[in-house]
Amino acid sequence: MKLLMTLSILAAFPLAAAPTKSIHSQPSFVLETKEVGLAVTALGGHMAPVTFFRGSAKPVQPYHISPWQFEKASKMPVPVLVPLRGDFFCMPFGGNSEVVAGEKHPPHGEVAGSKWGNATVQKNGAVTTLSMSLETTARKGRVTKELSLVEGENVVYSRHIISGFAGNVPLGHHATLSMPEKEGAVRLATSAIQFGMTYPGIFGDPKSREYQSLLPGAKWSDLAKVPVAWKEQPDANLTQLPARFGYADLVQIFNEPAEKSGGPAWTAATFQDEGFLWFSLKDQAVLRSTVFWIENHGRHGHPWNGRNNCLGLEDVTAHFADGLATSTSENVLTKAGMVTAIKLSADQPTSVNYIQGAVKIPAGFENVKSLEFTPGAVTFISTTGKRVTAPVRHEFLKTGKL
Repeated sequence: MKLLMTLSILAAFPLAAAPTKSIHSQPSFVLETKEVGLAVTALGGHMAPVTFFRGSAKPVQPYHISPWQFEKASKMPVPVLVPLRGDFFCMPFGGNSEVVAGEKHPPHGEVAGSKWGNATVQKNGAVTTLSMSLETTARKGRVTKELSLVEGENVVYSRHIISGFAGNVPLGHHATLSMPEKEGAVRLATSAIQFGMTYPGIFGDPKSREYQSLLPGAKWSDLAKVPVAWKEQPDANLTQLPARFGYADLVQIFNEPAEKSGGPAWTAATFQDEGFLWFSLKDQAVLRSTVFWIENHGRHGHPWNGRNNCLGLEDVTAHFADGLATSTSENVLTKAGMVTAIKLSADQPTSVNYIQGAVKIPAGFENVKSLEFTPGAVTFISTTGKRVTAPVRHEFLKTGKL
């Protein structure tokens, strides 16, 4: 009887091969609803472009696509740079420059630069899900990527299921937004933080034609007051970007625990001139921190060539972008009581649930001050007192179900 019921359910929600299309030089799988259309590259599983409010007069495309996608293909220093765009899952997160216990992982892991397969689409009521998978070899395992859209919502629900990949590892999402050239055009906000820190080493090395502007290893508690590298200069305000043309910087923040904040940790980027905000929601039990990659034409080697302008808002458990060796050892963040790696079990799959979306905002919204969570909805409250409510099934972060 149970078998017949299972077969009946599968018949009611049949699987189909995911539609494919070449988009900005990369073969991609496509998923669409009336509200949202997204593409995810077969190589590396990078999600972009994503069009929110696709049926409206002013659709929203917030994600960055690297400028070399529109040029003749050339050899890239590392695999992740070949499709570089939008949001992608990383494991082990970071540069992975060192061999660890006989393992040599590429930057951001095989999941960010190898070919995904077995792509299918399944519709279940209002929910449509794109699934794909990848077998890892540097450390044996399997990762299944599920991207879901819900009718009537401008939200992407992501779920990565990790099986067989045992041991400690840094991991997370590498959401990367496109940035306008106008200084201060984007306003950045997060849920309350315990502290933030600029990268403790050299992130932008002039020997590699890269330049940074923030003081290395500085610890702070306010995104609007971050020390710069030059003496007697005012602090940087990281809530208003882009800024400091010609520099690339890396910082990391740790949000206050959920029991203090009253809901999931969040990040929001408000594009006031374009009339929308982008947001992410995370489960802090899995993704402990957020790394900000602030890239404002600060890298001049290949393939950057001084033209890349983007903002990485990367929800992770990691030590900055250093990779497996540093994140799984004692480091400056673990000494401060923070967790920089997750312990995976070969016998028990680990799920990383994540939410990203877009919301249209009224004139004068300015920036996000706080979020209110009610069943199936999130209200964004601005610094000017304006309120916008959107359907968001934030409960998915804990349950993994829609």
